[in-house]
Amino acid sequence: MVLRSVTDLERNPEPLEVADIPVPVVSEHEVLIRVDACGVCHTELDEIEGRTPPPVFPVVPGHQVIGRVVEKGNKTRELNIGDRVGVAWIFSACGKCAYCLNGLENLCSEFKATGRDANGGYAEYMSVHESFAYQIPGFYTDSQAAPLLCAGAVGYRSVRLADPKQGQSIGLTGFGAAGHLVLQVIKHKFPGVRIYVFARSRSEQEFALELGAVWAGEPGDKVPALLDSVIDTTPVWKPVVEAMGCLKPGGRLVINAIRKEEVDKSFLLNLDYSRHLWMEKEIRSVANVTRNDVREFLSLASEIPIVPEVQEYRLEEANVALLELKNRKIRGAKVLKAT
Repeated sequence: MVLRSVTDLERNPEPLEVADIPVPVVSEHEVLIRVDACGVCHTELDEIEGRTPPPVFPVVPGHQVIGRVVEKGNKTRELNIGDRVGVAWIFSACGKCAYCLNGLENLCSEFKATGRDANGGYAEYMSVHESFAYQIPGFYTDSQAAPLLCAGAVGYRSVRLADPKQGQSIGLTGFGAAGHLVLQVIKHKFPGVRIYVFARSRSEQEFALELGAVWAGEPGDKVPALLDSVIDTTPVWKPVVEAMGCLKPGGRLVINAIRKEEVDKSFLLNLDYSRHLWMEKEIRSVANVTRNDVREFLSLASEIPIVPEVQEYRLEEANVALLELKNRKIRGAKVLKAT
C-alpha cells in the first residue's frame, strides 16, 4: 500500500493505493522480512496529511511490523532464517553521535523512521538492518504483537518520563492503542498509583474502568483530585491545556505525540500562566523511541502479560482502517494482516 503524495483525508479517503513494487534486495547487514502483520498508527495520518511528511515519494507506510526472516545479508550475526521479528518506529540512527553513544538514539540528528524515511510494513516484504529488528516473544500472535512495537514501546517511554511514584495519581488523556497499554504497564509496575482516564467515548471510558482506572470521564471534566502527572496520547492541543489545569504544584505533563493537528492550535491561546504553568509545573515531550525501549517493553509485556485488544483488517483495507482511526472509531489497536 503506497503513499504517493501528501493529501487531505477529508477530501481523499483513499490516500494509499495498491501497487506492485520490487522485493527489497538486502545489504550485507540487513534481513529481508516477509510481513505477516502491521499495526496502524496515528503517525501514519500525520505522514499522509503532511504534519511529518516523508522526504521522498512514493513510500510504503507502517512501523509496527511483525514478520519472518526469509533472507539475510552475509554479515548478519544475530538473526537467522525463520526468526519471527518486529520492526518499530526507529529504522536507523548514526550510532556515533553523543546521543547514540549515551542511549539516546531517539534524539540523533540522523534518526530515520520506518514507514516515513524508509519503506515500512504496509507491504508483503521489507528490509532493515538486523540490529533494528527484535525477536518477538512466542506468547503473542502476530496481530497482538504489532501494537507493542509503537503504542506499547513509546507508551513505555512515556511512563518512564512521567516517573510515577507509589501512592501518586496519574492521568491518561486519550485511550486508544497507546492508552490501554500504558494503563496496564502502570498497574503492573506501580500498583499503588491511582489512574484517571480522560476519553471522549463512553466505550473508551468503560474499557478504561475494566482495565483498572479509578475514574474515567471526558476531556475537560473536573477530575476528583489534582494529579501528580498526566500522559497525553491525543493528536490535538485542547487536552494539553486541560491537563495542565489538572496538575498539582510540581506536576508533570508528558506529551506522547509526534505532531499535533494544526486546526486545534487556537486552544493554546487559552493557556493561562497562573492556572496552567505556575507552581513549577513542567511539560516534557516524547521524541521517538530507542531500541532499548522496545526490548525492555517486549520483555515486560510478556512478563505481565499485556495482551493488546486488536481489530484486524486485510492489507488492502488500509484506507478503511486509517479513516476509522481519523474518525476516532477505536477500541484498542488496528492491525493489517498481510498474509
